[in-house]
Amino acid sequence: MIRPGAAPTALFHLYRGLATLISPLAYQVVARKLRRHQVSPRRLHERLGNASATRPVGNLIWFHAASVGESLSVLTLIARMGERLPKAEFLITSGTATSAALIAKRMPPRTRHQFAPLDAPGPVKRFYDHWRPNAGIFVESELWPLTLTEGQARGVPLALLNARLSAKTVRGWQKAPETARYVLDQFDLMLTQNDEISARLLTIGADPARLRTGTNLKATSAPLPVDVDTLTRLRADLNGRPVWVASSTHPDEEEVVLDAHKRLLIDRPDLLLLLVPRHPERGDAVADLVTQAGMTMARRTSQDRITPQAQVYLADTLGETGTWYALTPLVFLGGSLLPIGGHNPYEVAQAGATVLTGPHVSNFTETFAPLIASGGAVEIRNAAELAAAIDHLLRDPADLKAACAAATAFVGQQQSKLDGVIDSLCDGLGLTPDG
Repeated sequence: MIRPGAAPTALFHLYRGLATLISPLAYQVVARKLRRHQVSPRRLHERLGNASATRPVGNLIWFHAASVGESLSVLTLIARMGERLPKAEFLITSGTATSAALIAKRMPPRTRHQFAPLDAPGPVKRFYDHWRPNAGIFVESELWPLTLTEGQARGVPLALLNARLSAKTVRGWQKAPETARYVLDQFDLMLTQNDEISARLLTIGADPARLRTGTNLKATSAPLPVDVDTLTRLRADLNGRPVWVASSTHPDEEEVVLDAHKRLLIDRPDLLLLLVPRHPERGDAVADLVTQAGMTMARRTSQDRITPQAQVYLADTLGETGTWYALTPLVFLGGSLLPIGGHNPYEVAQAGATVLTGPHVSNFTETFAPLIASGGAVEIRNAAELAAAIDHLLRDPADLKAACAAATAFVGQQQSKLDGVIDSLCDGLGLTPDG
């Protein structure tokens, strides 16, 4: 039943028609990407709404997250919610092979994973017919109109969790205000990361009665896993050498990082840079940058060992970031020297490291300002400042220890907020331990 005051618009109907027309082509595109990661044909069909697993008996709570970061941010929540709701079963959907692989390694009890259906009438209908979720929770910016309206039409209570909309996205929705309001009206509850996101949702028609400012869910996630064997081997190869990490770097950031490392090598010829590009498939391009910078390199995908001559270790793999963070307390977090929005500082702090960041951190506006103020992070703007910050922390172990302690304390303060998130979801979606 459509909520009072909300009605489908001409633009919504146009979207529905176009989604129907292009869904066969869209499936070919997404299936091709999944095949590259050796996803089985049976699981490919999940994108068409054809389930590859049986629906469990009882209440099923469905979480949808787009990719790796969003998926990992809800795993701890699902585990804790499972303790609160001992009779509930859980389904998590995502769109990428990488997220599926990482979820499989950290799957909470009573949880299963499927690839999300394409947002087209056929796949969405088949998905709901099979899984019949008792509640649906969409993470961050997952506003799929047909998936949402189908759920609401079937009486499934829906929540938007850890809501995050960029200013650019909001400007796009503002061009179609009635459609934006209609899509947001499908949610029974919207929990945002901060006041700024709440304000953005209000500007595009969110109902204030269903909108609450929460916390960044990534602050409450479990620490990244560490491969102890790999960590032990790397420490043996380093043999006491100092090392710093540049993680989640993007194009045009690696050049800045390599420039900073060159400056540091003048006085610290034994210093190693562990370089972790955000997208490992860029490994060859990043390797070329290292060579062009005149530095020697060992490469993870080539299974190179770190020799005394290696100045850069290129970690061009997925799923090992926790191991890299465990190797050193000095981490520069990319996506921040350019207007990309920054990446997750909680993962760094949970590893006991301090964070160095550029100024562009709009994805974590509620986090970096207090983290910097606490001394747990340092903001830099260019190669010279990055080199100076790393050099200072290497020269002053007391300052480095204090910065790491501040980062650890900051993230510890956020952990207690997870219970509040669970309370809000249970209340807003009518979830009870007896359900």
